[in-house]
Amino acid sequence: MLDAAPAESPMAETLLEVNNIEVIYNHVILVLKGVSLNVPRGGITALLGGNGAGKTTTLKAISNLLHSERGEVTKGSVKYKGEEVQNLEPARLVTRGVIQVMEGRHCFEHLSVEDNLLAGAYTRRDGKGAVAADLEMVYEYFPRLKERRRSQAGYTSGGEQQMCAIGRALMSRPETILLDEPSMGLAPQLVEQIFEIVKSVNENEGVSFLLAEQNTNVALRFAHYGYILESGRVVMDGPAADLRENPDVKEFYLGVSEEGRKSFRDVRSYRRRKRWLS
Repeated sequence: MLDAAPAESPMAETLLEVNNIEVIYNHVILVLKGVSLNVPRGGITALLGGNGAGKTTTLKAISNLLHSERGEVTKGSVKYKGEEVQNLEPARLVTRGVIQVMEGRHCFEHLSVEDNLLAGAYTRRDGKGAVAADLEMVYEYFPRLKERRRSQAGYTSGGEQQMCAIGRALMSRPETILLDEPSMGLAPQLVEQIFEIVKSVNENEGVSFLLAEQNTNVALRFAHYGYILESGRVVMDGPAADLRENPDVKEFYLGVSEEGRKSFRDVRSYRRRKRWLS
């Protein structure tokens, strides 16, 4: 397994600011309880936590996709480049440079891989030549997609569909990609490959990432900075390298303590002792 030590977080302007947001579903279910985070230009920021911690809800609050699920931001603000964007239509946010890759990939199954990619350029107005150049750029990052470009997306593998979803997002020429659970359902080798490509896109194209991920180990090896969510609130944050060495993170999320690696049953029992929730 590759051991990709992330670089220090770039000293850059903050692109995305989430300020103390509260999210409620169906007017009664409080899911996020004052979440705040920053995503710098050119950085990879990880949003970590277990299932149900609020990671996907946080991304949907940023990308304005909550209303389709009867959710809404009831407090706080979301700013992009210093301007509040929480009331923008999702398509308008894409034209501003922010796009989300949904959990579960969500390709257009009846379309070819290449048509899926071209769908990502729908909002662009810079001409066919620029779109064609970016399509070749996507194929350079994902050679497998070029091999399968004429295949119907619904008949490709889970890893190929994840590559297609990320490639489709790149076709919109984004500044920031919100990437939801990229490792879900993929074999470890494919997970490493996907994260290596994310790292390359970040370094070569300058695209900033906010990625929600349950696989804390791999996320902290590739990210610059991390936030840990528990029950709808941020309980810890810091540089990824520091979080990897934090005893609580090792014990509660990596299954390792000073006594060595713990079983899943042991880790579950340790969760009752979390100091940050006491």
